[in-house]
Amino acid sequence: MNYQQILVEAAEVARATAGQGRVADYIPALAQVPAEAFGMALATADGELCGVGDWEQPFSIQSISKLFTLVLAIAHGGDALWKGVGREPSGNPFNSLIQLETEHGIPRNPFINAGAIVVTDRLLRLTGDAAGAVRDFLRGESENPSLGTDPEVAASEAAHGHRNAALAHFIASHGNLLGDVDTVLGHYYQHCAITASCRDLALAGLFLARQGSRADGSRLLHRSQAKRVNAIMLTCGTYDAAGEFAYRVGLPGKSGVGGGILAVLPGRATLCAWGPRLDAAGNSVAAMAALDHFTTATGLSIF
Repeated sequence: MNYQQILVEAAEVARATAGQGRVADYIPALAQVPAEAFGMALATADGELCGVGDWEQPFSIQSISKLFTLVLAIAHGGDALWKGVGREPSGNPFNSLIQLETEHGIPRNPFINAGAIVVTDRLLRLTGDAAGAVRDFLRGESENPSLGTDPEVAASEAAHGHRNAALAHFIASHGNLLGDVDTVLGHYYQHCAITASCRDLALAGLFLARQGSRADGSRLLHRSQAKRVNAIMLTCGTYDAAGEFAYRVGLPGKSGVGGGILAVLPGRATLCAWGPRLDAAGNSVAAMAALDHFTTATGLSIF
């Protein structure tokens, strides 16, 4: 299969969405990104790597980091994590406070902000440096030692993070946060503010296509754990538009308000597409269109 040609076609489809959606501006540092930028990369389990457009341009990965925080927490601490966070779709915006009140400080899933704060807290307890653990993992799998946190974006998030602080304090009030609130939030902002390219993320996510095995052959997750992470990505990874993403793309995916979407084709490959303009749910319009074209043109999905 000529993946490069399919990516070229996907990029054309993505660019046809120009003007649709809007760049995230509730984090001021993100509003400076060129709105019509687009890149897409594919990495296969047997070593092929290709890309199109701005596929080597770093961008703020934002909530895509929540995937790596989750898998590292599982890798270090096993299933104990699930005592503090659920695995169900929320049906509400990613920064909603509503369900925490009725569900006693247990976030619905690890990919909404409340859930990711709990996972960051657990990873911090397990490693002593949650943000550093995510950064180092991404550097190792992507072979990009320069990959790291953008301090301007992290500071911007912290300065405008009142709702996240409210989530964290509410979780803590129910005894579901082990560490200091401000310290946990600091690590949360730092891993969300990591910058990486489509190339970097496609390579870093390949362990999920390899049933949990890292680039060096070592095992990060057991096969069953990798299967379950992919399942949570499918049902919860694109905020409250996971059903639409499954319908159009048909792959497990994790999005971020920086405009990236990382998708996994288990046993075969990973894809990352990036376009800064977001739809109402917070997912990239261009990336969604490009991934939709890829799975439609190739016939490759989990369905």
